Amino acid sequence: MPIIIALLLSAVTLQWTSDACAQTPKTPAADEPKAPVALNPQKTVLLDRDDHKLILETEVVLRAGLLEMLVCLKQTKEHESILSLDAKAATVHAGLLALGSQPGTPVKFDPEFQPPQGQVIEIWMMWKDAEGKWQRAKAQNWVRSVTRKYHIAKLEQFPAGVKIPEDSDLRYDDKFHELLWFGMMSDRDRDRMLALSADPKYQAAVKQLHKISQVVPMTADWVFSGSSFYRDEATGQQHYLAEGGDLICVANFATATLDVREKSSANSEGGLSYEAWEERIPPLGTKVRVELIPVKPEAEEKQPAADAPAK
Repeated sequence: MPIIIALLLSAVTLQWTSDACAQTPKTPAADEPKAPVALNPQKTVLLDRDDHKLILETEVVLRAGLLEMLVCLKQTKEHESILSLDAKAATVHAGLLALGSQPGTPVKFDPEFQPPQGQVIEIWMMWKDAEGKWQRAKAQNWVRSVTRKYHIAKLEQFPAGVKIPEDSDLRYDDKFHELLWFGMMSDRDRDRMLALSADPKYQAAVKQLHKISQVVPMTADWVFSGSSFYRDEATGQQHYLAEGGDLICVANFATATLDVREKSSANSEGGLSYEAWEERIPPLGTKVRVELIPVKPEAEEKQPAADAPAK
């Protein structure tokens, strides 16, 4: 185990022991839960041993746009992350170790793509709505496939005599023989475009654009890939690479502490790409409690796929 994490984990254990003694009676009732223990001075990373989870106190910093991160570190990648956390990535890593989680291996791209490996970490979001009521949702429900882009369908020849309405998002590229549509095509848009021509190839291309432009919710799991370390030859010190901001990613990064267990890209080339699901994300500045729950390997197939009721 790298020295930096070993030392941090030792500090976590000592802090948990001292805080637990200070916060609870020496002989607590058998069913009395202990309060989560802060692992950093900001009290933004909390270890909950009783419920076997790590809690991150975060803030919404982005609601719309292309994503690389679900959670980044403060003042790093807020322009491409839904949430920001004021903490060190190594603290989160150590907290997961304290729960008995085992890191795997980061994503590899050379000589060929190998997805990140590691223990599955279930991620839940908890926040208060406008009425002050707690809401709870799986993190995947805040992420969807990219819709704000041009979708492409091959079409060798655009139907003669057909004029594309100026107020539509349909385009035809004569050079590359492609029919294009920007954003999500509604059923009404599809029917309107189909009505322009009965040409079979044109009809097939429009139907394909409608199909591929629909919203696809994120379904992939996050895994504790564990990032990696860089040794400074001049000082001999080791640096945890996730401190650059890559805490919980939705696009594959070899520096991520938690990464998605699939091929994912920030630019959709060679893999999936994601954006924030704006309608499901609370307002900017909302405080969000992120729960990281390690999943036992035998329980992976039993994970719930839908939102759970708020507690």
